[in-house]
Amino acid sequence: MTRTDQRPFRLTYADEPGRSVRGVIELPTNSARPVPFVLIVHGFMGFMDWGFFPLLAERLVAHGLAAVRFDLSGSGVGDDGVDFSAPQALERDTPSRSLEDIARVRAFCEREVPALDASRVGLVGHSRGGALALLHAAERPDTRAVVTWNSLASFARWDRATIQAWRRDGFLPIANGRTKQVFRLSTALLDDLALHGERLDPLKRCAGLAVPALLVCGEADETVAPRASAELAESLADARLERIPGAGHTFGARHPLEAQEPALERALLRTAEFLSVRLETTSGQGGWETPTT
Repeated sequence: MTRTDQRPFRLTYADEPGRSVRGVIELPTNSARPVPFVLIVHGFMGFMDWGFFPLLAERLVAHGLAAVRFDLSGSGVGDDGVDFSAPQALERDTPSRSLEDIARVRAFCEREVPALDASRVGLVGHSRGGALALLHAAERPDTRAVVTWNSLASFARWDRATIQAWRRDGFLPIANGRTKQVFRLSTALLDDLALHGERLDPLKRCAGLAVPALLVCGEADETVAPRASAELAESLADARLERIPGAGHTFGARHPLEAQEPALERALLRTAEFLSVRLETTSGQGGWETPTT
C-alpha cells in the first residue's frame, strides 16, 4: 500500500449553519515541492470513502499526485463517514449546491494548502460527479484535466408523469439499494434545473470545452446509458473515450470494496496515467500513444 500524508479538513458555510464539506487531502510523502492535485467527486448517494474512492486516491498518490476526497454537503452521510444519518441534507441537495461545494474545496486547496500546486489541478468524477466535474471545468477553464467514470450527460432523468407526481406530492421517494433506506427528494432539484438549466446542461455548457478529458465508460452500465459518455466526448473539444467491455456502473465494485475486478483496474490505470501526463508529474507511467478501445 502506498504511504501517504493525510490531512483532513472541514469547510462550513457561515450563512447556512449545519452545512459542511468534510474531506481529506492525501499527498505523497516527502514531497520537496508543491504537487499537483486532483479533486475526486462522488455521485448521488456516494461518499468519499465509498468502495473504490480510497483506492483511486492511493493510485493517484503513487503517480505523484495529491488526491482530495470529500463528501459533498448534500451527500446525506453523517460525521461517521459511512451512514446516511443526515437525510435532510441529501433530500434538499441540488447540482448548484454541489458545484458550490466543489468550488469551495478547490479554493481552500489553492489558497490554504501550500503543499499543493494551484497551477496544476485536475478532477475525477463518477456518475453524477462526472457531470459536476465537467461543469466545474467549464467555469474554471484553467483546470488542466478531467476524468469521468460513467458520467451523466443530463441531470434531467425523469419522465413527465414522474415530475408531475413529484410536484404534486412535494417529494420524490428514492431508495438506497445498499442501506435499504428510502429518502424524499424535495422539489429543490427541479427548481434548480428550471432556474439554471443552461448552466447545468453538461452537453451545452461544455460544448467545445478545451480542457483535456478522459471519459471512461462501462459498456454494460445498468444505471447510466453508455451513450451518455459518447455524447459528451463528441461535445468536448479535447476528449478521449475509453470503453470497457462488460463493465457496469461501478466497474464491479461494491461497498466495502472486497474484490477488485479487471474492469476497475483498467479504469484506475488509465485514469492515473492520463492525469499524471496532463498534470506533468515526474512519476507518471505510460502515456497516450497507446490508442483506447
